[in-house]
Amino acid sequence: MTALGTIIFSILVPGTWIVLVPYLFMASNLELYPLDIGPFRFLGLIPIVGGITIYLWCAWGFTSLGKGTPAPIAPPRNLVIKGLYRYVRNPQYVGVVLILFGEALLFESTTLFVYAVLGFAIFHATVVFYEEPTLRRKFTDSYKLYCDSVPRWIPRLKHEQ
Repeated sequence: MTALGTIIFSILVPGTWIVLVPYLFMASNLELYPLDIGPFRFLGLIPIVGGITIYLWCAWGFTSLGKGTPAPIAPPRNLVIKGLYRYVRNPQYVGVVLILFGEALLFESTTLFVYAVLGFAIFHATVVFYEEPTLRRKFTDSYKLYCDSVPRWIPRLKHEQ
């Protein structure tokens, strides 16, 4: 049931962020300052593919290692600190932001760039004001040690054994 919950959450929440909302922006022709970067726009596929890979890897980790889902109503029972979580504390959000910036490039859209920046600001506030305090209460000292050794947003290339 945990895998199904992860799939449903991933379709509804990140799916809305990375598919539905960008589609609505692009369909509404709200673009005030379109970019014109020609074939370089296809470089946006790199962060899109990378972001999708990151998100799926981490969602699987929440399901298999954490015994929960990315959804706040069914969070992991175990603190997940393996895989990409060895390098950065919030790789799922990093993946989603990469996808959004990739879409902005691919669709040559300043509106989507602004949306990506606002999305990151919302994710940051969610992490700082809700997720981190919740995880500190739930996992106490182990989460504090994790926070002391792994950065919140910028992945470090080496992890400590």
